[in-house]
Amino acid sequence: MNRRQAREYTLQVLFERDFTGALSPEAYSQRSLDSESEKTDDSVFAEELIKGTLNHLEEIDRVIQESAEHWTIERMPVVDRNILRFSIYEILYRKDIPSAVTINEALEIAKKYSSSESVAFINGLLDKVSRRDGAV
Repeated sequence: MNRRQAREYTLQVLFERDFTGALSPEAYSQRSLDSESEKTDDSVFAEELIKGTLNHLEEIDRVIQESAEHWTIERMPVVDRNILRFSIYEILYRKDIPSAVTINEALEIAKKYSSSESVAFINGLLDKVSRRDGAV
């Protein structure tokens, strides 16, 4: 597993969570580690990304809602909404990852799992969040 795969796995977990209901962040992150006999740096990264996103979900959703013009979070495609969620978690809380890297990774994942219109939407929203004053 590399970091892109860790992000894709995070997308899958968040996507599933939207349909199955809320489980604890620990339950989701543990599932990712069950298939691996040893923790790798990237599996630890996936675990942190899942836990962090779910632990800060209310705040992240508020940031998305404040940054998205003419969109409610409920109207956003599930894939796009969840790419935004883990990417905003990275931008706000993972200062060891440059925002430009986070945005680029989000766009590559959106190209793979969503539409070209979604790529532009995600790019604009993440750029807005990364530039906003007072980011955590």
